[in-house]
Amino acid sequence: MARTGLCACLILALIGAGCSDDRRRVTVGSKNFLEQVLLGELIAQHLERRLGITVDRRLNLGGTMLAHRALLNGDIDLYPEYTGTALTAVLDLAPSPDAQSVRDRVKQEYEQRYGLQWLDTLGFENTFAMIVRRSDAEHDQLESLSDAAHRPAAWTIGVGYEFQQRPDGLPRLLETYALKLSGPPTTMDLGLLYRALEQRQVDMIAGNSTDGPISVFDVTVLRDDRQSFPAYEAAIVVRPDSLDRIPGLSEALNELTGRLSEDTMRRLNHQAVTRQGKVADVAREFLDTADIAQ
Repeated sequence: MARTGLCACLILALIGAGCSDDRRRVTVGSKNFLEQVLLGELIAQHLERRLGITVDRRLNLGGTMLAHRALLNGDIDLYPEYTGTALTAVLDLAPSPDAQSVRDRVKQEYEQRYGLQWLDTLGFENTFAMIVRRSDAEHDQLESLSDAAHRPAAWTIGVGYEFQQRPDGLPRLLETYALKLSGPPTTMDLGLLYRALEQRQVDMIAGNSTDGPISVFDVTVLRDDRQSFPAYEAAIVVRPDSLDRIPGLSEALNELTGRLSEDTMRRLNHQAVTRQGKVADVAREFLDTADIAQ
């Protein structure tokens, strides 16, 4: 009987340890494009280093609503998102260029509607960016989109399909700045835009502010001085029950606040592309050298 009782106690202890282990697991998700996968991997590795816990990855989940539903359902504990995307695509509210008001509104609405918590920004935003050759910017003294609108010569513009169709893309740009165009914009795959600009097929392209090629091509990003484009600050959205369940999770996530600048993300995105999508290596090397509390 004594031996049987001892075995039973050991089994219960092992089960308890297993349950305790499971309660310390965290699942990080991401959407299905390179920057998102890279951010998800970077967050996961930081948590492993900082907390010594098991981190499961559900990266490359799909689009915005798929990632959002996974978070609501508890399939993931957290994922990186953009304030402007949350405002328009999830909350179905009107876009705004005011970063602070977007941030505050998203935090409030997510808590009230979904019981989800937004953390402070990671330090960068990924919004639309109008880009020209550096030589043209210097020759015509162009720093902003208002400068571009006053240029006597008409622009030949290259854009992606989404930018052309979205109301906060090309229509908003032309309404805000009244750029003189030589003809309809040339629509092409996003991956072709920078080469088209370099080869002088177009004079201006519509990219994203954290595009990797910005860090290696000889280009200038024109300042959106009239705030035509919405604010898309990157931050982590997380389940509050996950923060309660895992000791130190909130503190570890907040250590990433403000640690990723726009230039840093451009560099990391470029490295991920040139290294054929090996985001784990890129994230590891960044964390090895970054000044983040360990």
